[in-house]
Amino acid sequence: MHTHTLRVYYEDTDLAGIVYYANYLKFIERGRSEFLRAQGVDQAALRRETGIVFVVRRVEIDYRAPALFDDLLTVATAVRDLRGARVVMTQDVLRGDTLLAQAVVTVAALHADGRPARLPSALRAALTA
Repeated sequence: MHTHTLRVYYEDTDLAGIVYYANYLKFIERGRSEFLRAQGVDQAALRRETGIVFVVRRVEIDYRAPALFDDLLTVATAVRDLRGARVVMTQDVLRGDTLLAQAVVTVAALHADGRPARLPSALRAALTA
């Protein structure tokens, strides 16, 4: 499991100082990007060298408790399932030990023309390390 820490800024909240629900999608996107980086996956190089890009195909998210202005949050990311051209990840957003949101995200690998792309073996190995 990989963790990424971030701070809630004023721009992330509504007038009551509560994080706007759609901003959790940005938080978990950052968590996935940092997870890939930590596994040695350079997404720009992957695109340049293989033409493969990742797109979000599906997101399921359960909101448990609100994040607030100035909170320090942790996004915990783990691979749950790996198939030919897709990766399913679980992502939890926490404030300390308090679970704020749980997401299951399906990411698909595509060629630049939009066709599904089988995950290269080196990428598959990096995601399961």
